[in-house]
Amino acid sequence: MFQSANVSIFAGSGGQVFAQRMCKYMNKRLGSSEVIRFSEGNTFVRINESVRDRDVLLVQPIGMHSNDEFVEILFWMDAFKRANAHSCTLIMPYFGYGKGDKKDEPRVSIRARVCAECMELAGADRFVTMDLHAQQLQGFFKKPMDHLYATPMLAEVVKRIGTEDMVIVSPDAGYAKQARKFASMLHLPIAIGDKERVDHTENASILEVIGDVKDKNCLIVDDFTISGGTLVNLASSLVARGARSIQAMLSHNIISTAGVQKINASPIQTVYSTDTVYNPNIENEPKFKTISVAPMFAETIMRYYNCESVNDMFSQLPEPIVKAGFTLAGLTL
Repeated sequence: MFQSANVSIFAGSGGQVFAQRMCKYMNKRLGSSEVIRFSEGNTFVRINESVRDRDVLLVQPIGMHSNDEFVEILFWMDAFKRANAHSCTLIMPYFGYGKGDKKDEPRVSIRARVCAECMELAGADRFVTMDLHAQQLQGFFKKPMDHLYATPMLAEVVKRIGTEDMVIVSPDAGYAKQARKFASMLHLPIAIGDKERVDHTENASILEVIGDVKDKNCLIVDDFTISGGTLVNLASSLVARGARSIQAMLSHNIISTAGVQKINASPIQTVYSTDTVYNPNIENEPKFKTISVAPMFAETIMRYYNCESVNDMFSQLPEPIVKAGFTLAGLTL
């Protein structure tokens, strides 16, 4: 039971579907607001109801339209603070600028740090996000953060599709730690792709696959895909090494239309992902299936206000969250 009646939930232009799913789980009403984009590119946001002395939750990923969604967050935070909201929590299911987490070449910006500082200066008091591109990104935020993981929900999907002769495949060494946690949760072996990226074209080459994949049902796991290039190249390498079948599982799916076409033409049978980003490119595409993690975010908020442990939720994902995650996304297995 959600104890706090002083919480108001609002959604930015990119978080409408996700926020509605959170509200359904929490039995709350979505607050009234609007976003107007003028012809020259300016963004205008307006709250259509009082938020004075209320704890405001804003649902907005930085995903398919990163720049617009990021700037919108700044304006929303400013609007809530000027309307005398008691606190502002940003529910940011996907942090697209998390990819810019380091200065790995001369004269470049650490974009994730810039974004984190701007959102805090604009008025964000707390953050809730999922599967950041790198764990150290949490250190860019001075305000409290709940960092959630898609793994428990995605593991429920794997249990339903079956794990016979399955091996978990990480696309590169950088994601191997997360892939190993996923494999350990399901008591499965792991293989690792040796990936090389030489530029910013979103294409990477798979040089080698470390681990036994011959006659195995391979499940590639990664945090996100844009072009689908890494998934397709790795799938080709797995086929060349005798893999029996190939599926993929992503924390976030921001794939382009060209990427969808690549996946459809590849040996990959199914791509499972969460709904952290609303992506119209995968609608009505039979190879793409989505499971909702909105109930996990909603449960996190409810436990926060009820002074209950959030960590306990991940040691054993409660069945109501699993059921709601499948139902809200219309996923049947």
